[in-house]
Amino acid sequence: MLTNEYYTQDQHGPYKFFELGNFQLESGQALKDAKLAYAIHGELNEAKDNAILFTVMFSGTSKNMEHYIGGGKALDPNKYCIILPNQLGGGLSTSPHNIDGPQSMSGFPEISIGDDVVAQHRLLTEQFGIQELQLVAGWSMGAQQTYEWAIRYPDMVKRAAPIAGTAKCTPHDALYVDVFCEALKSDPAWNGGNYADPHACEAGLKRLAHVFALMGLSTEFYKQEQWKSLGFESMQAMLKGFWEGWFLPMDPNALLAQGKKWKTGNSSVHTNGDLAAALKKITAKTYVIAFEEDMFVPVSDCKFEQKLINNSEIKVIPSLMGHFAMLGLIPDDFSVVDQLFLELLDAPC
Repeated sequence: MLTNEYYTQDQHGPYKFFELGNFQLESGQALKDAKLAYAIHGELNEAKDNAILFTVMFSGTSKNMEHYIGGGKALDPNKYCIILPNQLGGGLSTSPHNIDGPQSMSGFPEISIGDDVVAQHRLLTEQFGIQELQLVAGWSMGAQQTYEWAIRYPDMVKRAAPIAGTAKCTPHDALYVDVFCEALKSDPAWNGGNYADPHACEAGLKRLAHVFALMGLSTEFYKQEQWKSLGFESMQAMLKGFWEGWFLPMDPNALLAQGKKWKTGNSSVHTNGDLAAALKKITAKTYVIAFEEDMFVPVSDCKFEQKLINNSEIKVIPSLMGHFAMLGLIPDDFSVVDQLFLELLDAPC
């Protein structure tokens, strides 16, 4: 077990744990003494029909999406019970650095998007007795989980909002995952995943951060020097203060575990590889949300899947922030996403 002060209640709380026990994985292995970390806002009503599930993205935790929750916002805890589950392997839940024994560090088993969703389903049904979700939403890898939820448990999901993500990882995104994982592992301190210091892989994490900086925002963002609107004096200042600042505290093996999930995400496994048939299983009222300048998951990838989903609409948000518009660093980006959540929650289904 490797202590990393980044993954603590002080940094990302408050959050709780749901005990999964020896959790059977789709790989055939069992994750020993598994724990699912989650945050909760609002109270479940007596009928248990006011729940919303808000899943998290690559490298993120429940804390990173909590700015969408609050009185007067679409995700209002005075009206809804909003549950944010953290990914297995994501740092707060059972992960390579916080597990003892042979499954620690490089021995951590492969986790799938399906594993995350099954664990979340157990949390909702066993811990809370929830059988109906007013909305399942998530960005990027959170969108992968959203699709998996809507396909695997269609009777539970009334509305779905997959944001800048796909039900099946595209070849381009699979290549991108390979590139940033190789950038991280190029650090000699990585040592095959068996580093002794939680912050030993500074060079590899910086390289990963630079790959994200290259693709995470639009070319126009850099051309127009939009970093100034975020309070940075130069592109180099943003590279250091935002991108490196985001990734340097994190655990390399946790990022690699999530990267494998991203690359292998594929909800068509439920229909023998037929993606169209899988998406036809969705019965939720669905807003497929895309960002106009997204180089990770371009609008065309989102439209391709949306056209295969009954009772769905494509919603395209213009933003020079590209894929990272979801962080809401530009107020207009936040407002548009919040408004789409409100529209979808008001929509009959």
